[in-house]
Amino acid sequence: MVDLVLASASPTRVRLLTDAGLTFTARPATIDERAVEAPLIAGGAPAAEIADALADEKALAVGRDMPDAIVIGADQMLDLYGRRWTKPATLAEARLQLSRLGGRAHRLHTAVAAARGGAIVWHHRETARLTMRPLTDRDIDGHLARTGTAALTSVGAYQIEGPGIQLFDEIDGDYFGILGLPLLPLLRFLRKEGAIE
Repeated sequence: MVDLVLASASPTRVRLLTDAGLTFTARPATIDERAVEAPLIAGGAPAAEIADALADEKALAVGRDMPDAIVIGADQMLDLYGRRWTKPATLAEARLQLSRLGGRAHRLHTAVAAARGGAIVWHHRETARLTMRPLTDRDIDGHLARTGTAALTSVGAYQIEGPGIQLFDEIDGDYFGILGLPLLPLLRFLRKEGAIE
């Protein structure tokens, strides 16, 4: 059986693979994400393509030391009217993000890639459309009081698998992809490769 490696320390991604019954090692990729993004942003690349590039680079970075393993990299980008968002650094930033997302639909691009033998051998992207209900200052304050610094661990400052679901009116997209790992396409790929039964 092929060794599986997740190039991430994301507790959500680890939990998804664990709950799916996979045996794997989690080894976070140590890449400079802003340096990977910079030429893409300068060239006008959309958020979806930046997510693709980061997923690829994470898989390749960890895969360099493990050429016989299948290394899984993933990344997400939130896109609101063509503007790319990253995780908020502070609760003040989270508050600002939520105030801008309230009452609007945004797109969440989730990319996953697999590297083996120093090359990307598979890639997949899911895009979900999420519509937040209009949010008052009280709504935002309540959400941040419930979630605390967990709001800083995801783009958009919410987790739909927790209290963040209360912020939404409508969600159109793959649940696992929204959580950070398009699980069903990934499992199909791993079965095809003989990495899982």
